[in-house]
Amino acid sequence: MPLNPVVLVHGITDTFSLFKTMTGQLDRMGWQTYGLDLLPANGDCHLDQLAQQLADFIELTLPAGQPFDLVGFSMGGLVSRYYVQRLEGISRVQRFVSISAPHNGTIAAYLSQRPGCVQMRPNSEFLNDLNRDVRMLDRINFTSIWTPLDGIIVPAKSSVLPVGESIQIPVPLHAWMVTDSRSIHLVAEALRKPVQNQLAATQN
Repeated sequence: MPLNPVVLVHGITDTFSLFKTMTGQLDRMGWQTYGLDLLPANGDCHLDQLAQQLADFIELTLPAGQPFDLVGFSMGGLVSRYYVQRLEGISRVQRFVSISAPHNGTIAAYLSQRPGCVQMRPNSEFLNDLNRDVRMLDRINFTSIWTPLDGIIVPAKSSVLPVGESIQIPVPLHAWMVTDSRSIHLVAEALRKPVQNQLAATQN
C-alpha cells in the first residue's frame, strides 16, 4: 500500500524545523514529509487564522484532491483540528495524529493574554466549538499520543479525546515528544493504519 504524504504542524513559538528528527526518520521509512512555519507562532494570531495558513499551504503544495495524513504537535494539533473540522480537511485527510495537544485546554494558557493562548484555555469558545462535533473525527483515523508528565499541557489528560485511539507514553518533557524514539515509532505506526471509508466523509 503506498504511503500518503504527511504534513506536520508545529506548536507555539516553534517552527517546522522542530520536526527535524521525526521527519528524518519518516523520510527514511518512505514517507514524503511537508511542513510550514506558522506566522506568527507566538500566540498573537488566532488559531483559526493559522489553520487558514495551513489550508493555503496544502493547496499550494499538494496536488488537488491528493489524500494525505496530518501530524500536529501541541498548538499545531488544534490548528490541524480546525483545518479538519472547519476548513473541509476532513475530505482529504485520512490519518490525523496529534502529539501532546491541548484538546481540552491547558491551564498554562492563562499565563498569556495573547488571542491564540486565550483560545487554548479550558472551556474557551474555540475549544468548545471544536469539541461539540468532535465525533466527526471518527470518519478518519485519529490518534492522540500524550505523556502524563507534561508540564505544558495541564492537566496532561487534556490531550485525550473521546474518539480514535489514545496512547500514553512516559516522556518526561513536552518538547521531547517530537524527538523521543518511542513517540516517533508510534507516529509511524499510526500513519500505517488502514484508512476509513473516505466516501462516507465526503457524503456528510
